[in-house]
Amino acid sequence: MTTHVISKDGTRIAYERIGSGPAVVLIDGAMCSRAFGPMPKIAALLKDHFTVYLYDRRGRGESGDTEPYTKAREVEDIDALVRAAGGSAFAVGLSSGAALALEAAASGLPLRKLAVYEPPFVTADAAGQAQADHLGRLKALVVAGERGAAVKYFMRDMVNVPAPFVLMMQLMRGVWNKLKAVAHTLPYDAAIMGNWQVPAARLAGVRTPTLAMYGGKTETRLKRAVEELVKVLPNVRQEILPGQTHNVSAAVLVPALVEFLKE
Repeated sequence: MTTHVISKDGTRIAYERIGSGPAVVLIDGAMCSRAFGPMPKIAALLKDHFTVYLYDRRGRGESGDTEPYTKAREVEDIDALVRAAGGSAFAVGLSSGAALALEAAASGLPLRKLAVYEPPFVTADAAGQAQADHLGRLKALVVAGERGAAVKYFMRDMVNVPAPFVLMMQLMRGVWNKLKAVAHTLPYDAAIMGNWQVPAARLAGVRTPTLAMYGGKTETRLKRAVEELVKVLPNVRQEILPGQTHNVSAAVLVPALVEFLKE
């Protein structure tokens, strides 16, 4: 059943709570929501062990949106969910949602443990990605009403999705329409990533026990990002999920989450 919390700036954040046990907040990456993406399957497997808080990030699904956007507002959204969960919770973030989860921990939210999968940071030597004005380009496309172009820019120029796959996605009208419907939130994820490098100074004080994961078959740049992250966090464990790419299987991810969070 969908319910809402009210974030600090008055924005209504839609969520549902399933299962029983300690609270876990699931934090989606770009364009995903309760109705689209990996979290519903992950939640279904976690609910036998935890009380799962599955929510729509602001601007998506049934959640509201309030201008101007800052990533601090999204941290406040997570804080409102943690308060609804009783004042403390575990957190799991995927992709840019992992970067948001790390920012939440750095902001001092009462997170008991944190699990992140492939936050899409780049290492300092990947200058092209770090210097590209992705945020500016995405904002310009959204303002111009070019939602499809914003999605294509995100997938091809930012995430390096092969062109044939992007074309295939466009031919899947139902999926493509869902992506275009939340294209206005792509600048939010770009803002969360900042200059795309691991924010070492920001994360150096994070004491939250953290599990940092990547897939055994994922892109080298994403593996290196996690390895760079592990050098920065004071209380972290690294794990490689065999056979996985950025599109991680819930059946493989959840056992690793359960083991770490229940320790």
